[in-house]
Amino acid sequence: MTVLIRANEAEVLAASGVTLLADVTETEGHLTSHRSVFQAGKEGAPPHLHREAAELFFVLKGSLRVLLGEELVTLEQGDFLLVPPNTPHAFEAAGDEPAEVLFVLTQAKPRFGYYRLLEGAYRGDTDWAEVAKTSDLYDNHYIESPTWQGRLMD
Repeated sequence: MTVLIRANEAEVLAASGVTLLADVTETEGHLTSHRSVFQAGKEGAPPHLHREAAELFFVLKGSLRVLLGEELVTLEQGDFLLVPPNTPHAFEAAGDEPAEVLFVLTQAKPRFGYYRLLEGAYRGDTDWAEVAKTSDLYDNHYIESPTWQGRLMD
């Protein structure tokens, strides 16, 4: 199985800054991948975990603040991070510049439906409560994190 997604053929979700690359349906269940651009000062993803999937982060541009368990780390351009299943994480652009990140999830459920649902929420067409109801379907389980909340006080 070979998967080739040309940049001009990838689906772009403009409101959320997500470019869909390949989902598990195209990769015979091996992985799902997308690229995201996070604007400075906007949260990329609130605290959550994946019970089944491991998530790879590769920072293409800028820097990314990441909750990793109970720790806050900053990833810079060229940094790689692998978040294992059941590890709380969240992320946002760090600093005054946008951050561009390549994500790959392995052992993942199909996720493109989740990103399309998020796009509707960002545009105001979908209620965020609808997104929350899909946690088992997309293996995206939102959690509370005092560490992540505390970053706003620093």
